[in-house]
Amino acid sequence: MRLPEVERGDSLRNRALIRVISLALGARLPDAARVAFYHKGFVGSALGAWAQQAMRGPSEWSVFERELMGAMVASWNSSPFCVGAHRAIATRGIDGATADACLSDYHRAPIPGPLRATLALLETMTLRPGELHAAEARAAIEAGVSRQQLIDAAAVATLFNIITRYANALDFVIPTDAEFDKAAGMMLKRGYA
Repeated sequence: MRLPEVERGDSLRNRALIRVISLALGARLPDAARVAFYHKGFVGSALGAWAQQAMRGPSEWSVFERELMGAMVASWNSSPFCVGAHRAIATRGIDGATADACLSDYHRAPIPGPLRATLALLETMTLRPGELHAAEARAAIEAGVSRQQLIDAAAVATLFNIITRYANALDFVIPTDAEFDKAAGMMLKRGYA
């Protein structure tokens, strides 16, 4: 359901900010950013702080690996906006063909074993949470994933299991690849908070 307040902002000040940022970006401000201007209690500063910590905070995973994890969760949740947005950010540090291969079939993609094992755990967490057991965590650890990497990856997946659902529920507009690329640069520079 498309809410007019998400499109244009819920106050005169927010409408002006959306217009100014869109002009500076040279493209329509993506809906994920527009939601931040819609009733602060809806996504609020807590979600922004959590996203900033999970996606940009200290981690043994690179920013680009975490963005790829976000795109993978988005793919499993059939969220084309989030796949496009986070794939665009991931490809600023991961080869585009590798990211696409991962999104197509991470089992066969040319990615390191620890990332593949982590994605297997995140896939179960996302699609079949009732089947997630200690064995999946042990398999990831045996593949070389540290306990902290598992915690960090679980935070990314949890975050994206929430974000992808509200992106779909609010019917986010799907930007062009060029617009996703512009927004990716902005996200790398400004972060999530």
